[in-house]
Amino acid sequence: MPVYTYTALDRTGKGVGGTITAEGRAAALELVSAKGLHPVTIDEQAPPSDAPTGGVRGGVRGGRVSQASVETFTRQLANLLAAGVPLSRALHILAREASQPAARRQWTAIHDDVVGGRSLGDSLEKWPRSFPPIYIAMVRAGETGGFLELVLQQIADFRSREHELKGKVVAALVYPIVLATLAAAVLTFLLTYFIPRFSAIFDEFGGALPWLTRAIVAASDLILRRGLVLLAAGAIIVLALRRLSVSDVGRRKLERAILGLPAVGKVVARFALVRFCRMLGTLLGAGVPLVRALRVAREAIGNQTLADTVTQAIEDVQRGAPLARSLAASERLFPASVIEMVAVGEETGRLNEELVRLSIAYEAELDRRLRILVSLAEPALLLIMAGVVGTVVIGMLLPIFTLQDLIR
Repeated sequence: MPVYTYTALDRTGKGVGGTITAEGRAAALELVSAKGLHPVTIDEQAPPSDAPTGGVRGGVRGGRVSQASVETFTRQLANLLAAGVPLSRALHILAREASQPAARRQWTAIHDDVVGGRSLGDSLEKWPRSFPPIYIAMVRAGETGGFLELVLQQIADFRSREHELKGKVVAALVYPIVLATLAAAVLTFLLTYFIPRFSAIFDEFGGALPWLTRAIVAASDLILRRGLVLLAAGAIIVLALRRLSVSDVGRRKLERAILGLPAVGKVVARFALVRFCRMLGTLLGAGVPLVRALRVAREAIGNQTLADTVTQAIEDVQRGAPLARSLAASERLFPASVIEMVAVGEETGRLNEELVRLSIAYEAELDRRLRILVSLAEPALLLIMAGVVGTVVIGMLLPIFTLQDLIR
């Protein structure tokens, strides 16, 4: 049976420590609590012949917690807090009931940090792969304002809608990606298998080939002889773009280029608008002050170029300007209709409800735009694929029409 080393606080607040034998960590926590102590840390002692495990607080951070588990954790924690369960007890319950081992380790470590005196936001910040910065910012806002359970419920709802919206985007891109992959596979097959066999026949005949045929044969020879070099060059370009996107300047350049694309740029801007309006409306509905809510919502945009346009609006609001007038300068992100509805929400005192309504309306518009883009992309890709394959086939058939001239 495992042996656990624990530190705890007694009823007078004095620190005590010791060891305890239990079937599992949850059982050890219960045994320490049964002694009238408030557990701070509980670490499993490693067997003498094994390498030390370090316990949960030793930083065992392997394994990824699924987003579904994080969403369940958030919603259940909100429900427990709303029912009056203390935060440390609620975290202990969730750690004990977690079915995923990685989730159990993380929830346990978070519980230990909270019991040790850390805030929930600081405890969650140690696990950035599970809790993004915007999640942490909302939790801290809830802790500061005293409405943590409400903010957690809002986070769970927000993440659920975000996953649904991202699912729509991914589903819309599946068919065009499949078509593009199929087109690339067919073209590769023609250039590496089909054309070399025709080239051998033309070489036997001799004579001058049409320029289109020569160009296709040259492309085929290039791929066959320098295929690995081309693949390496493509990999280098991809890595360079990834490194460019990591830097602040490079990311902004890529974002501006994407925003400048016809149709695609509008979809990206609408996606950012939906996220901003939903997050801002959620935070205001939870009682977060406007300036702080704007700062958190700015991080939800997901596009630094568009987020920069909100920074000036936040400064204007801090100087006392109305929100609608402050956002009006960001025309790329906020259309005139949005500014008008924000102004109405400010005047009527229902800004949070208006923002949520705007997010729902523009999410429906985004869905329509995605369907239109997909409906246009499908025939366009089919046309391109047919054009490329047809050009290759025609280019290889042209010499046959002048076969007498080619034969010597």
